[in-house]
Amino acid sequence: TPGMKIYIDPFTYEDPNEAVREFAKEIDISCVKIEQVIGAGEFGEVCSGHLKLPGKREIFVAIKTLKSGYTEKQRRDFLSEASIMGQFDHPNVIHLEGVVTKSSPVMIITEFMENGSLDSFLRQNDGQFTVIQLVGMLRGIAAGMKYLADMNYVHRDLAARNILVNSNLVCKVSDFGLSRFLEDDTSDPTYTSALGGKIPIRWTAPEAIQYRKFTSASDVWSYGIVMWEVMSYGERPYWDMTNQDVINAIEQDYRLPPPMDCPNALHQLMLDCWQKDRNHRPKFGQIVNTLDKMIRNPNSLKAMAPLSSG
Repeated sequence: TPGMKIYIDPFTYEDPNEAVREFAKEIDISCVKIEQVIGAGEFGEVCSGHLKLPGKREIFVAIKTLKSGYTEKQRRDFLSEASIMGQFDHPNVIHLEGVVTKSSPVMIITEFMENGSLDSFLRQNDGQFTVIQLVGMLRGIAAGMKYLADMNYVHRDLAARNILVNSNLVCKVSDFGLSRFLEDDTSDPTYTSALGGKIPIRWTAPEAIQYRKFTSASDVWSYGIVMWEVMSYGERPYWDMTNQDVINAIEQDYRLPPPMDCPNALHQLMLDCWQKDRNHRPKFGQIVNTLDKMIRNPNSLKAMAPLSSG
């Protein structure tokens, strides 16, 4: 379709700073008020604060900073997230306000998501939402992913920890940093070291683990795992199995059983996302339509998935 944007990998630019200039708005530091540290990112602190642009009302923002003493490569990798995010414009994808690169520390400024990451938010509110509210969250995530897939962007790390939730329970896809896959020295066991980078095994489709075939269809597999995380209120996929156990089990056609009180229709959709043959998995557009139908016809969610004796 005319006007359809296609995602451009910032690493294809000879000068990555050019990608930042093209896709991210430069913000003057005088417009930014940093208020409190809310977490540690990979490259430095993550803070909350306010942004007041000339002629606009003040808004609440999240501010990622690049700690001093960084290498040029770290600066490039840090800012690549802004060059990626700045190409997207969708209500279910985290919105980039801009970057601060002309003064120190270097910053990436995004909309603020009051409820933080989806996995911990669900664990803190275990059992507190209706099935329709949970399906609404899943619908938002699927809509964000459909938009990204339509732009030819493959996320590779779709997981509840990388979905952010605002005060209206709107879920947005976030975490467009590429560095996790490039660095081999992170100690995070979620990203097990495979040749040439790290892969979050429990969330990753078998073909992506085996021969690094990352596509929107492998993102759909991950989306099925996110569905399971949401319906189980943030339980750990495959519980205490080791990564190798998970790989072997999937290979032998084991699939996660339905979480407690999970409607059968939702577990069936998860199983569709976990088809071994990636061409048999639904597309994100089909997933959005399926979830919309459920929301319009809540009776379809009455039948519970049988608790498997697995």
